Amino acid sequence: MRVVIAEDSGLLRQALTGLLSEHGVDVVAAVGDGESLLDALATHDADACVVDVRMPPGFTDEGVRAALVIRKRWPDVGVLLLSQYVEERYAAELFTGGARGLGYLLKDTVTDAADFLDALRRVAAGGTALDPDVVAQLLVRTRHRSPIERLSPRERDVLDQMAQGRSNLGIATALGITTGAVEKHVTSIFTKLDLDPADGHRRVQAVLTYLGERP
Repeated sequence: MRVVIAEDSGLLRQALTGLLSEHGVDVVAAVGDGESLLDALATHDADACVVDVRMPPGFTDEGVRAALVIRKRWPDVGVLLLSQYVEERYAAELFTGGARGLGYLLKDTVTDAADFLDALRRVAAGGTALDPDVVAQLLVRTRHRSPIERLSPRERDVLDQMAQGRSNLGIATALGITTGAVEKHVTSIFTKLDLDPADGHRRVQAVLTYLGERP
């Protein structure tokens, strides 16, 4: 198994490299940021990568951003994410496209080398490895998902125009689309927000839902 490690901590990067090498894993590259990770995968033939969620330069979601690129460019490369905390927003975004060949483990729970290696091998083989705490957080997020999140970007644009008090004609003019397209988007918005057709105030209810969820 050929693996790329992306971890900004030099000590942890060295420790992971040593651990994997001791167990017969070929670490083809060990880097400290997301951009270098992508460069390494473009250079080396890897089966999987171990990726820290937070890396330079911003220490926010660089690992997840890199993982999303990897899923598109190299769909057969497994991605095992490591994080200090459950970053449910980033995890949910990553797993939206499917869980095949994906893993998400908390660093504090990776205390057994055999379990870690088993998770990495599963991910490399196209399986899934999820920390129980990550699963719990994702379930909570799904359960309490805002109905606004069901809308497409264009439907959100239309709803935003509705919230500004524009008519369908005004929305069409502002967005550069036909009134027929606006009507279809409005109907879809009502459906996705579970607004009762018998309610004669669905437009108002949709706007109130939008304003209530908007940060």
